[in-house]
Amino acid sequence: MEPDKKTKTMSKKISMLLAAVLFNCMTGGLLAMAAGVSPAVGAAGMNAVAVLFGGSMPQGVLRAGVYKEIWTGELVKALRGLLEGTWLDGIPDSSSLVNNDIIHLVEVGVDPEVLINNTTYPIPLQALDDADIAIELDKFQTKVTPITDDELYAISYDKMSRVKESHSNAINDAKFAKAAHALCPTENTDTTPVLVTTGERDADTGRLRLVPGDIVRLKAALDKLRVPADKRRLVLCSDHVNDLLMADQKFKEQYNLNQTDGRIGRLYGFDIYEFGNTPLYTVAGKKKAVGALAEDGEFQCSFAFYVPRVFKATGSTKMYYSEASTDPEYQRNKINFRHYFICMFKKADAGVAIRSGYQASSDGSITADPTTVTIPAEGGSKDVTVTASGAYTVGAAPEGFNVSKKGNTVTISAEANDGEQKSGTLTLTLQSNNGKTAQITITQPKQGA
Repeated sequence: MEPDKKTKTMSKKISMLLAAVLFNCMTGGLLAMAAGVSPAVGAAGMNAVAVLFGGSMPQGVLRAGVYKEIWTGELVKALRGLLEGTWLDGIPDSSSLVNNDIIHLVEVGVDPEVLINNTTYPIPLQALDDADIAIELDKFQTKVTPITDDELYAISYDKMSRVKESHSNAINDAKFAKAAHALCPTENTDTTPVLVTTGERDADTGRLRLVPGDIVRLKAALDKLRVPADKRRLVLCSDHVNDLLMADQKFKEQYNLNQTDGRIGRLYGFDIYEFGNTPLYTVAGKKKAVGALAEDGEFQCSFAFYVPRVFKATGSTKMYYSEASTDPEYQRNKINFRHYFICMFKKADAGVAIRSGYQASSDGSITADPTTVTIPAEGGSKDVTVTASGAYTVGAAPEGFNVSKKGNTVTISAEANDGEQKSGTLTLTLQSNNGKTAQITITQPKQGA
């Protein structure tokens, strides 16, 4: 016998009720998993919310709001997973100190003077009465993705996965590039060394290759800064990884064993990683801005740092969208995300970078870094790194100064200056082509000036 109309209506209501309960269970479970609690708790809670408010809320409001939270939670989970096994993994996390996407550096343990001298960040700073500094986390925003109304309001897991993956990858790439830029010195100084590679010249680009001896020089630079030997981390750019693969069999063996997760292994006293978007340096040794394009003679660098003197912090993550109802022409929703994150040194004397040297042509070249040296009035010495295509000679030292040469390093020194300010020029000449020279300007103020 065919069911009567009343029976059909009742069956339809029961089906709709079961579908609604199932939807609320799935939605609540996903939300609970994103929040780190039992899916069963989330399922029960969502059905309770539906019972309390379902009759008083417009159709679709609860579902739209919940779906937005699900997407945000899934993105946060993806971003957290993308840090695992990378060179940012294991860096001290100060996220618990973040309040309204601002972190107080005294709480982190940062010396405010170090930050003030750090030109990496064009970020707002606010000095407080107790010498604390409040710093805004870097803001990362994705471009807008259009999604049809049906895709947004239906639980389309495939679509969620695709959108989440594309937005999380874009944010992650930007976070890593900014973090790498922050951990590389602006230029070569006594406390923030920027070394130069010394290997053979690449015939196509003029780039001087990285050799194992350069890694030893990186280690020596950190030794000189009295950085503890444990927990040193070296992040190599792709050029330098390829250089070592050709020059160092032990490095090649380590790379072949660990090339899947970005971590290469432990060699030369470093935990070594590979990263393909490290900062660029000019030929003169100045770090370029994030995202700047390379010009002739400019290449990506590698960098090393002491993990305990670095911190990272994650702030809020938010999804933005406009509904299809506001877009009658295309009837599509628009979605993007905003995420806050920062990574920087606690102290700027625990890191070193190495950039590729450059020779413009095969007829030889010679450069000095830095080209201007100031010796303290009370006396002292400064090292100059020389990048030359071959052997070179050092000219006579200016009056009142002493000069010594060891490999690719020229050391300039002077005793305490009791007289007037001293200055002069030191000339370095390539032996194979005396038309190729490098000039170093040297000064020393008088004591008490």
